[in-house]
Amino acid sequence: MTVIDLDSNATTPILPAAWEAMTAAQATAYGNPSSAHAVGRAARRLLEDARDRVATLLGATAEEVIFTSGATEANNLALFGLCPNPSGGGAGARIVAAAIEHPCVIGPLKELEKHGCRVGWLPVTGAGIVEQKAVLDPVSDDTRLVSLMLVNHETGAIQPVRHVAKTVPKSVLVHTDAAQAVGKMPVNFRDLGVAALTASGHKFRGPKGVGLLLLKAGTKLTPRMHGGHQQRGHRPGTEPVALALGLAVALEHAVTHLAENVARLTAGRDTFRTTLRDSGVEFVVNTPAEAVPSTLNVSFPGCRSELLLMALDLAGVACSTGSACSSGSLLPSPVLQAMGVPEPVLESAMRFSFGTTLIEADAADAARRVAECVRRLRGQS
Repeated sequence: MTVIDLDSNATTPILPAAWEAMTAAQATAYGNPSSAHAVGRAARRLLEDARDRVATLLGATAEEVIFTSGATEANNLALFGLCPNPSGGGAGARIVAAAIEHPCVIGPLKELEKHGCRVGWLPVTGAGIVEQKAVLDPVSDDTRLVSLMLVNHETGAIQPVRHVAKTVPKSVLVHTDAAQAVGKMPVNFRDLGVAALTASGHKFRGPKGVGLLLLKAGTKLTPRMHGGHQQRGHRPGTEPVALALGLAVALEHAVTHLAENVARLTAGRDTFRTTLRDSGVEFVVNTPAEAVPSTLNVSFPGCRSELLLMALDLAGVACSTGSACSSGSLLPSPVLQAMGVPEPVLESAMRFSFGTTLIEADAADAARRVAECVRRLRGQS
């Protein structure tokens, strides 16, 4: 049985061109980019070329690009760096954040709360979208930061980041997790107007183990690590040249082929949804109209999500009940809880996420397998 991957929000297969660029870099420019000799300088040239390419593709400058191990580290670096703990003078700072953020944003924010920062958790609409007014109401004179993701990882809902960044007082910094947005919609750092933006390479067919933080020039960031001069002291340590190059190559492909990729994602999603509808099984769509085409969150009332997940795994359909970072949890989705969905919808929700390598025939086949598993489980119950 062929496995059909409908979990692209968790990760994507590496782009062959990215892998080839990484392999070549490892063979010809393996040196430490901080070394002054010729081998080190060759590595430095590749690293800075990758930085320049990333900056150009995302509407930033090279000095604003910080390479990290992924979006989780990038979000931690941004949040703790922009709102340092009491030892850094950050006690009492106010942060405004959405309750639907990814665990790698929620976790640091809750840790900051323990150290004296005050976090105001924003509500969302039934469509899973933060209203602009809901962000502005709690902003006060002591507000340091607003954290609002660009695209939700469970529903695909697009959040009004640009409008919020343009409206809040200039003294308030805006941070956005764009891990599920890059490669699926236009993303321009300068146009968004945020102080910090994060992304992860493996979400858009780059390698695992590398991500980025875009930090607006002139923004003060307290580093989380010490002991090196690399990356302007923001993130010390020897930079992974091959990984950074692989990220840049994958990003370039994602951005230059954006229209084509969006069309492919839309076709896969629509074929899946239409085939599922035609199968006759009852389901509820939790993804709103204002969403990226890569994500479709669907509930099957009367069919518990953890049981359906196991049945689909046996049926050769890879999907999830939420983010990969929290998929081991049996607790209900905090995103859908924040949306206020009814209990039967909450406990039967599944996330299907589509990649650019998926063909429509496989999307239709996956939908038929889902329908069959749902019918079987409902019959058993």
